[in-house]
Amino acid sequence: MGLYVRKVPTSSGATAVQIASKTRGIRTIVEHLGSAHDDAQLAVLIAIARERISELAGKVPLDLDGLGAAPPVTAAPTVVGSRSRVLWEVLEAAYARLGFDTVGNDTFRKLVLARVVEPTSKADTLRVWEELGVPAAPSLSTVWRTLARCVEQDWRSQLAAAAYTHATKNGPLTVVLYDCTTLYFEAEREDRLRRVGMSKERRVDPQILVGLLVDQGGFPLQVHEFAGNKGETLTLLPVLNQFRERHQATEIVVVADAGMLSAANLNKLEDAGFGFIVGSRTSSAPYDLAEHYATVGNIVIDGETIETTRVMGAGQSARARRVVWQYSHKRKTRDNITLNKQIERAEQIAAGTRPPKKDRFVTLGERPVVNWARVEKAREYLGLKGYVTNLATTTATAAEVVAAYHDLFQVEATFRMAKTDLRARPMFASTEDSIHAHLTVVFAALAITRHLHKATGYTIRRIIRALRPLRDVTISIDGHKLTAPTPPEGEAADILSKLNSTAGH
Repeated sequence: MGLYVRKVPTSSGATAVQIASKTRGIRTIVEHLGSAHDDAQLAVLIAIARERISELAGKVPLDLDGLGAAPPVTAAPTVVGSRSRVLWEVLEAAYARLGFDTVGNDTFRKLVLARVVEPTSKADTLRVWEELGVPAAPSLSTVWRTLARCVEQDWRSQLAAAAYTHATKNGPLTVVLYDCTTLYFEAEREDRLRRVGMSKERRVDPQILVGLLVDQGGFPLQVHEFAGNKGETLTLLPVLNQFRERHQATEIVVVADAGMLSAANLNKLEDAGFGFIVGSRTSSAPYDLAEHYATVGNIVIDGETIETTRVMGAGQSARARRVVWQYSHKRKTRDNITLNKQIERAEQIAAGTRPPKKDRFVTLGERPVVNWARVEKAREYLGLKGYVTNLATTTATAAEVVAAYHDLFQVEATFRMAKTDLRARPMFASTEDSIHAHLTVVFAALAITRHLHKATGYTIRRIIRALRPLRDVTISIDGHKLTAPTPPEGEAADILSKLNSTAGH
């Protein structure tokens, strides 16, 4: 195997300098040193390549054929700096494009952008800045002061206002999506915010409840934290009221999952002037559809919708609600798989191979048995999904109600980004203010993540993997400093091209 220097013309007219190896006719790029835009830069890069190859002289045989003589230099070139300029500038541009510069704090901006690149502790963020080559990186004491100021000056409200402006730049926002999740803490004691409550992850650690409001594309509009033992249904109305007050928004329709479905909660939403579309529990299907099945029959086709009315609540609180049911053959296939697993568990309980407990299709008594009548009833309603709304048919057709609810997956996708790509769990925060500041940083980073995904079609992880290696190398030679950028290729070039094409939109 031999190491040699490659000079490769780029599409921009520069010359890329690389160290390569060839083994049995197969060429491998060992290291990309940068791109030269004139003879002086080319001389420096070739000199660096020779110096780098000489370091490996005792390890592999060398092959400098075809390199040619480099222009003479009087001193050995030295690399004095390297930074991921392209990636950082892309993130800075997204931050500005969303209007987040309204906060006017450079340290906060750098905290947000670093979290997009590599979510870690605030102390370890200094390492991320150093590896990226971020100029004028703040000290840790400056970071703590900035986070305190974030709470004192309510920067989250400024960010929410900017996010709303961005989301409504092409027209008013009338439909918003809402969901909740829990973030747990490995803490021994509870406090006013971190409390043990109902956990979607079935944990018994102290937790907080996080409510997220997004537009129909999943772009975040507001984030709120609540005590971990607060009921999810009690979080929706305060979030919507603040949203309406902050933006003077009227005629807002909120879409939420079945967890928000309670007669009292829906009455409060309606009395406050909000429209709603919420998922209905499938167990309500036999009651809602009984009259339709009795008069029309139970034959439905793929995509068909059925409109019914359900009285929800009791006494003076009772109100008739419009319910839209839709049948999907694909949903029936999924539901059937789940149903068969439930039947299998029920049969195991009846056979004594599983501990007896109240499963869906088990009737407990002297001896547990499978309730086959209930199984057949469940089969009759496979593939159906219901949606409860207070919108009139003149405001939203059945198809529009279904389509609006289907957008709810966008909230789930945004939450997944927060928990995986941005690791929203504030592991190192122990006070309400520090948790609030942390989630404010996460909110801004989430908006950038969503914005870049929409603009490019790439996930934020792929964007970072593609752009982070595009480093500008600064070289000092004879008292002069030259910068050699890495030319974008493949995915990196495609991402930059898409961002450039959408920059003005």
